[in-house]
Amino acid sequence: MGNSKLHPSVEKFKAFVKTHPKIIQDVRNGNHTLQELYEEWYLLGEEDPYWEKFQSEGNETLESTANKKETKSGGWMNQIGNIIQKVDANQMQNHLNNLSQVIASVQGVLSQFQGQNSSVNTTQNTTQNPFSFRKD
Repeated sequence: MGNSKLHPSVEKFKAFVKTHPKIIQDVRNGNHTLQELYEEWYLLGEEDPYWEKFQSEGNETLESTANKKETKSGGWMNQIGNIIQKVDANQMQNHLNNLSQVIASVQGVLSQFQGQNSSVNTTQNTTQNPFSFRKD
């Protein structure tokens, strides 16, 4: 991907994002997507008051903000903990119940096919000799 050239407006937006590090934080928090913010930037321009909330206090750079956030968060274990906290237990239980029902249905279909194969074999044996009497 290093060889591909980006559109000039995308390059300008990347430079704009570097000067407004809170945009990346906002995207990571799930408040906006980069596509939405790019469209706003394209329509409103760089000088719009909308972007004031994304400017950093002081002379922080994007890298220092990312480093501070990483050391503050404690790494990937805290990220996993945050994800687990966001999981709704009732919704997870519903998904597990649905999965269990699907597995039971598949098992039922497979057992029916296996049952048909064995019943075909037994019906073939009985049609060959319908009266299987033994002599005493």
